[in-house]
Amino acid sequence: MAQDWDIKPRDESCTGCQTPFVDEQSYFSALVFDAGGYKRADYCEKCWLVKDEEKVLPYSMWQGIYKVPTPEREEPLKKETAESLLRKLMEQEDPTKANVIYILAVMLERNRLLVERDLQTNDQGTLIRVYEHKKTGETFLIPDPRLRLDQLEVVQQEVIDMLGGPMKKGDAAPAAGNDTPAAAGPGQPPKPQGR
Repeated sequence: MAQDWDIKPRDESCTGCQTPFVDEQSYFSALVFDAGGYKRADYCEKCWLVKDEEKVLPYSMWQGIYKVPTPEREEPLKKETAESLLRKLMEQEDPTKANVIYILAVMLERNRLLVERDLQTNDQGTLIRVYEHKKTGETFLIPDPRLRLDQLEVVQQEVIDMLGGPMKKGDAAPAAGNDTPAAAGPGQPPKPQGR
């Protein structure tokens, strides 16, 4: 396996009885690891309670509420979002982007789009955060790079740049508009606006 991060979609029906999930139904998810990598299985409550004792002990497990996915409206002009950037970087499997991937996942967790379901340590001692997407039910496996505070600013700036965000330090200040104070020089207070 090239990297630890991965996305596993939630099933639309129970792995045990193949009955489709209905809106607001409680479901149980289990993540197992075998020679082929991580595998996810989703169960209705009945199948979860009666599943065989002989099955492999899950790497991670959690309970969720199934929400029927709403079709997303196609935007005429696509813009990069934290979620689309996270997905793109995870697909690229570039180990140099591990810090950015982690920060994007934390941003999406703070925006309540991802929910942390579990925290595991793999065989190499890496912390793996198991997130579930609130709308789609997908599972995201994100290694925690254990960033130090002195590393955060650089990674945050990289994320902002990749999202096409506001200016970096040292860039020219934007022109003052009607409702924004005029730019001041270093160590000077903002210039007052006239009416």
